[in-house]
Amino acid sequence: MNIVFLAPAYPAEMPEFTCGLAEAGARVYGIGDSPARMLPPKVKEALYAYLHVPRILDEDDVLSRAHDWLRGEHIDGIETLWEPTVLLAAKMRERMGIPGMSHDTVLGFRDKQLMKERVAAAGLRVPYSARATSSHQVRQAAERIGYPLIIQPIDGAGSADTYRVEDVGELEQVLKRVGHVPVVSVEEFIDGEEFTHDTICVDGEPVYENVAQYLPRPLIARTDESCSPIICTVRDLSQPKIQAGITLGRGVLKALGMGTGFTHMEWYLKSDGEVVFGEIGCRAGGARLVDQMNFTSDQDLFTGWGRAVSGQRPNLMLQRRYNAAIIFKRAKGHGRIQRIEGLSEFENQHRDRLCAMELLPVGARRRDWTQTLISDGWIMVRHPNWDEALKTARSAADDVTLFAEGSHPA
Repeated sequence: MNIVFLAPAYPAEMPEFTCGLAEAGARVYGIGDSPARMLPPKVKEALYAYLHVPRILDEDDVLSRAHDWLRGEHIDGIETLWEPTVLLAAKMRERMGIPGMSHDTVLGFRDKQLMKERVAAAGLRVPYSARATSSHQVRQAAERIGYPLIIQPIDGAGSADTYRVEDVGELEQVLKRVGHVPVVSVEEFIDGEEFTHDTICVDGEPVYENVAQYLPRPLIARTDESCSPIICTVRDLSQPKIQAGITLGRGVLKALGMGTGFTHMEWYLKSDGEVVFGEIGCRAGGARLVDQMNFTSDQDLFTGWGRAVSGQRPNLMLQRRYNAAIIFKRAKGHGRIQRIEGLSEFENQHRDRLCAMELLPVGARRRDWTQTLISDGWIMVRHPNWDEALKTARSAADDVTLFAEGSHPA
């Protein structure tokens, strides 16, 4: 099959998906704003052809250039797994008459307020929410919904520009911070544990499912620099509380008209056992979540996805062997990394549980932890037992420390 893949080299996981498409036997036509000479070697090798565009997010320009470039070519599918380009892919399908999810369907995965309205219409529990385009509308919605509440971009990804608001005073402070966001969602804050429901679907039916837990919840992790956030996939999906989330996720997929491809959903488990929808994207989770899922089952979901969107049987392994945890590290101090303490001891103690690791090297400049979950690197571990997996993950969180300029051991 001939598949157009938008943004084949960015973000970080996209080269793996590009290779997965090629590995599945697809002829891959890439479109991106990275110059061809700067594409990673593995991406160059996987692509059949490549169109360099000035800005991948300039939809009208990309549509025009792609239409001219692909004239005379037989294209079977148009895919993307980067959140900001999912609507562009849908527009491209409609303009070129390519089968796949429509713009209206994809909009339900992108517009968070519309998303919740469609999910609620299917009788599924969602946070009470409202769309707001002005400070006045935000204040009205807050008064109607009540505190605490969450303010976030309608079309955001991750937890960027997302705030928990406790009262009127905090609301006024947050309004100053989100003034650059044209449309926000004001919604009920759901107090509970936070999980994912990840799938690869074929014609809306999950052929692979995953659940992972955020420790702590993202809203907490993004406000505490000293925290080393953990995400851990759940080996045993038969647990009642996990099954309730999976049932919710399957209902959401039907409510939103999911077609074929990856999805990444977040949901909440309240202390009384109620499960509540959070949000969903028709793309894979970022921050190495697909790598975690691969280590959970010892398989290649990049190629499995490639087979699914190429019209083949994904041949995915459903047996889950491990709980796989990723730990994101944030250096102490500012500037360049000076040293890493506790790493050798951790490796020696947990070598049989260590899957992969990518920490900034000594001499590298610290990243802005408020802008990237990956922060200054990550460590991935796994174990068949949930408690042991978390024990190892917390050891990586507590015992491995990166120090930057101007920092001192605690």
